[in-house]
Amino acid sequence: MSDNTEIDDTPDDEREVTGTPPEDDDPSAADDAGDTEEGGGAESGGLDNLGSEVEVESGASLDDEDGLLGGLGIESTSDIEVPDRLVDQVIGQDHARDVIKKAAKQRRHVMMIGSPGTGKSMLAKAMSQLLPKEELQDVLVYHNPDDGNEPKVRTVPAGKGEQIVDAHKEEARKRNQMRTFLMWIIIAIIIGYALIIQGSVLLGILAAGVIYLAFRYGSRGNDSMIPNLLVNRSNQTTAPFEDATGAHAGALLGDVRHDPFQSGGMETPSHDRVEAGAIHKANKGVLFVDEINTLDIRSQQKLMTAIQEGEFSITGQSERSSGAMVQTEPVPCDFIMIAAGNLDAMENMHPALRSRIKGYGYEVYMDDTIEDTPEMRRKLTRFIAQEVENDGRLPHFDRDAVEEIILEARRRAGRKGHLTLKLRELGGLVRVAGDIARAEDQDVTTREDVLQAKGRSRSIEQQLADDYIERRKDYELTVNEGDVVGRVNGLAVMGEDSGIVLPVMAEVTPSQGPGQVIATGQLKEMAEEAVQNVSAIIKKFSDEDISEKDVHIQFVQAGEGGVDGDSASITVATAVISALENVPIEQNLAMTGSLSVRGDVLPVGGVTHKIEAAAKSGLDTVIIPEANTQDVMIEEEYEEMIEIVPVSHISEVLEVALAGEPEKDSLVDRLKSITGKALEREVGQQSGSPSPQ
Repeated sequence: MSDNTEIDDTPDDEREVTGTPPEDDDPSAADDAGDTEEGGGAESGGLDNLGSEVEVESGASLDDEDGLLGGLGIESTSDIEVPDRLVDQVIGQDHARDVIKKAAKQRRHVMMIGSPGTGKSMLAKAMSQLLPKEELQDVLVYHNPDDGNEPKVRTVPAGKGEQIVDAHKEEARKRNQMRTFLMWIIIAIIIGYALIIQGSVLLGILAAGVIYLAFRYGSRGNDSMIPNLLVNRSNQTTAPFEDATGAHAGALLGDVRHDPFQSGGMETPSHDRVEAGAIHKANKGVLFVDEINTLDIRSQQKLMTAIQEGEFSITGQSERSSGAMVQTEPVPCDFIMIAAGNLDAMENMHPALRSRIKGYGYEVYMDDTIEDTPEMRRKLTRFIAQEVENDGRLPHFDRDAVEEIILEARRRAGRKGHLTLKLRELGGLVRVAGDIARAEDQDVTTREDVLQAKGRSRSIEQQLADDYIERRKDYELTVNEGDVVGRVNGLAVMGEDSGIVLPVMAEVTPSQGPGQVIATGQLKEMAEEAVQNVSAIIKKFSDEDISEKDVHIQFVQAGEGGVDGDSASITVATAVISALENVPIEQNLAMTGSLSVRGDVLPVGGVTHKIEAAAKSGLDTVIIPEANTQDVMIEEEYEEMIEIVPVSHISEVLEVALAGEPEKDSLVDRLKSITGKALEREVGQQSGSPSPQ
């Protein structure tokens, strides 16, 4: 970037902006950018600065910090003051917030990677508010009399462009008036001469027509002298913010419109057909590109050039268009680039573009969850107030409704002691609950509205999973009683927030060649590897020579999406061991868990949704990894419906799942003797298992 404009982090009404660039990029100066606490209403009272630390006025004092509202003594979210600046409204992403403030001060590029709905676009907009608006420029494109296909470019301070265009239009209007007046005088003289001297009306009319066309054709030269106001910042109150997500080449890099009348004096001047791209509109501001990997590779290359040079010429993007012959002088595009996306965005991103951003800026990973503290619960309360204020049509939430939203934030985090930061989805729940209250003409949104909204705002995956469970009940496909050899009720997650029961069946048959494990049910790569890992335990455990047997494993009704991940490992192992030893499995239980090659049960994701799916299916017991017990946050309605059994080793799984005491005891004892894993363990002992698979 050509200049590193400094800004102050004081509130907007007290801010003084200096346009003096620093002599060098002082790291200590950059670090100071995030140290100053934001305003957010300190002068006017109310809840101050909830973007960083929470303070309250006397009327909304803190009471019990252990409460769901973090100790806030409020009746409803109307008691909470919402900060004016977007950067103060960001919840939970403290590291990203500090980076954005530093990047705005030093004019650095930023790449933000994380799950959708965690605040990437909000932070990008917040940066545009932090940049100084005094540096904004208007861009004018002029006709080049020497070469009409190479229009000239001129930049002026914001607001001056309109004045220049108006002045040129006024001058052109006066010239046209003079030419028109002169034209009618000449026409009158010619017609008079033809009538009086020559006595021929037709000759006079023809001569007048020729004169008229000559004057009209000549007047087009006056119009070509009026510049094209390419970028107009006259009414801009903040630095520009341009969202170029998914933009095609013309919208991103600028274009020149096609002119079907390219000859005969009817063509539109080239400079009038020039259109600015997002990179030019973002000059002195922020260019935001989400899902950066969706830009085609040539656009990424040209974007890299624009970042490096700070200016980029505009030409026609279609080779078949007359605009392809036009190329302007370089147009300023001194913007701050904010690229965003999910983890897969880095795979298809041009490596040189990423290097450019990384070398001259920051890379930030957005958190999905954050530790559940009184401070964060107060911030989430402020988040609800923000959603209500930003929507403008929703009634505020009373205290009980806010508490229910915070409980849902805990549940959606999927981790004990954490709150979700996927606030777009949580905001959707807030809006649905508010819509329900508004439809009933209520003054405030209540807890009952939130509970009703949770049912209405179910994801497509949740609705499909519930329908799937009901259909299986109709056709009696769900087995939840009795004992069956080689059949286990496994559990899986559909999407991100819905569980389903996925039966797994195993059969052992004589092999006509070398024995092998054959799995069906649209297994994906991770699931296939999990099946192979299970085979290692089976080979070590079994007394029989399975090298002469084929082990068939079927994931029943896995669906079009197939099975991904290794969370069905203990399910597969239990089904195969049951088939090998001909020992039945109790069908009133379900299980989920990953399995190491030594028999340790490892944690998996989505246990809460899986347990609820088992309860909906009428099952009595669920086996989960012991490491996942802290992640269980099921709804109250399911707590009395199902028993949760945590396990840490495959021997414990078999002791709970297998039916028939003599056979079960023999199998479990044999497995213990082989693995050396004692079933008894100290109460409260923590597993050394890695994070969920």
